[in-house]
Amino acid sequence: MLTQLQRVSTETRFTNPYWEYCFDRYRMPSGAVGEYHYVHSRGSTVVIPQMPDGTFILVRQFRYLLQRESLEFPCGGIKHGLSTEENARQELLEETGYKADNLVQLGEFAPCNGITDEMCTVYFSNALTQQAPAPDDSEEFEILYLTKHQITTYIQRGELWDGMTLAAWTLYLSSDFS
Repeated sequence: MLTQLQRVSTETRFTNPYWEYCFDRYRMPSGAVGEYHYVHSRGSTVVIPQMPDGTFILVRQFRYLLQRESLEFPCGGIKHGLSTEENARQELLEETGYKADNLVQLGEFAPCNGITDEMCTVYFSNALTQQAPAPDDSEEFEILYLTKHQITTYIQRGELWDGMTLAAWTLYLSSDFS
């Protein structure tokens, strides 16, 4: 059985509306005390929205850190005070202009478990009502309606590379909805 690492102390070094930069000291398997720097987050959500004709709604947006456009399912960090479902609904509306009339949770995954304690909850919706999108000031989106085959092609060509979208798509493909 693996040794469960024990926290000795924790300190928050920086906070913003989305996450906290933390510094922990912890007991290593050898008994020595080590340092761990990480991002603490409230989590995130991804929604896989499917239209009545079977196409899926994805958004293209510019990702600042990588300085390139990214093709993604609607997603975002959980805003203070929201449940995962409330956040998923809000992200879908903000990014696509669609309201989810139903949401089914497909699963969860850890986007980057060596750097952050974030858990991402994935939802599916195939009952959508169109409304007006309301993106944040920092966001701009191009909405795409893609078939399952087109999504696979974008993945194979390396044009759909966002890890959260890839993980969410894997959960979808293993669900009863695919």
